[in-house]
Formats: sequence, C-alpha cells, structure tokens
Amino acid sequence: MGYPLPARWRRWGVVALVICGLWPAAGHAMTGGVQTVCETAARRASSMTGVPLKVLLAVSLTESGRKTGATFGAWPWTLNIAGKGAFFDSKSAALARAHATLAGGERSFDLGCFQINYRWHGEAFGALSDMLDPDLNAQYAARFLRDLFAESGDWSVAVGHYHSRTPQYANRYRKIFHRHLANLGGGPIPVQSFPPATAVAPTVTRGPNRFPLLQPGGAPVSMGSLVPTRPNTGSLFGDRTSRSMWGG
Repeated sequence: MGYPLPARWRRWGVVALVICGLWPAAGHAMTGGVQTVCETAARRASSMTGVPLKVLLAVSLTESGRKTGATFGAWPWTLNIAGKGAFFDSKSAALARAHATLAGGERSFDLGCFQINYRWHGEAFGALSDMLDPDLNAQYAARFLRDLFAESGDWSVAVGHYHSRTPQYANRYRKIFHRHLANLGGGPIPVQSFPPATAVAPTVTRGPNRFPLLQPGGAPVSMGSLVPTRPNTGSLFGDRTSRSMWGG
C-alpha cells in the first residue's frame, strides 16, 4: 500500500488520512449532538498542547467532515478502510466494524475525528476503542502536528506533512485545509502558541495515560508519509466528487 518505511518511522506510525474535496456553502456550524464531539475534543487538545485551535478544527474538518442538514462538522465515528469511508451513528457501531476489519486481516484503516491510521499508529494506543475516543484521538493528532511544526515553524507546512511528505499530495491537502480554515474565520493562525517547556499539560481522565505522544512534552517523532501506490477506490462522500485518503 505505502512505500517501505524505516523502523524508526514504523514505531510511531505514519498518518494515512482522508482528504475530501468538499467545501459546503452552508458553513461549518456545529450545533449540538455528535457534531460537537470532535470540536470539543479539539479544544481540549489545543489547550493541552498549544497547537492553535483553528489548525485542529480545520484538520478535523478535512479528515472527517460530514454535512448533515445545513451544517458541516467533523464526525467522530468515522472509518476509512482501504480507501472506502463510512460514517456510523455511534461509537459502538464504528468499533464493531473496526474489529471486524481487523479480524478480516486488514490493518490499514483510519479511525475517528482525525483519522488516525491503525497500521502505523495502533501500537501507541491501548485498544481500538482508545483510538476512537475523541479526546485521545485529538490529543495524538495534536502532538503529531506540534512535532511537525517544530521542523518548519510553519503550520501550513506542518499540516501538509501531516498527510504526506510527497509535495503533490501535501499541497493538495493544504488547499482543502486552507479552505476550511478560511471558513472558520478569526484571522491568521498564531505563529507559535506552545505553552512554556516547563508547563505540565493536563491529562484526560480516562484511566492511565499510556500513549507516548500524549505524555506532557510528547516524545520526539521521526516523520514519514504513507504514499499511495494505487488509485482511489472510494470516498466518504459517495455521491459527490472527493479525493481519497491516500491522496490519489
């Protein structure tokens, strides 16, 4: 599926994330119910890590955005399996499909608000249910983005690398990200908003914090990218034009 990666990259995994070419005219209002879940998780992750909230919100919209009625928001119970995306009505339904996918021998699939890939990131989490937990999903993505920002000092570059190190895929992803960012409003992204290095980030109150990237200060990450070796086979939006999670 992707190019072979050095062992140091496989340890932390590589994000393989859904990229949707959809910018709804209705805007990005998230007015209650499930569509507030990812936003709330993003706010907590932003507070914990210093990653600008607008960056996290725009990434989540790019990854798992769903139009329901007149609103468009990130959907927490989203899976993308072998390039075919699906929204579920509940965590239990999404989790059941994830377990069935693993039982069927497929390991490369994405979960949650920020579409964290099981093949590359699964060993950083205690269980599939943890990967679907909106707070843990968002915090992992935030640490990942923070480490990428440390490389370039540019959030736009970091967001592109969140999807791929290959320029054509990264640039395509960034264009969609910036469209969502503009729709969110509120001015430019802060250049740097990390808390001081001595600050102790709070932890999610969901049992022991076992995840290296979720520890205060995070862990150094050597980044790579999962790059497509085959064309798109599906999308989260079957009735409209979209791009696959593989960037093809």
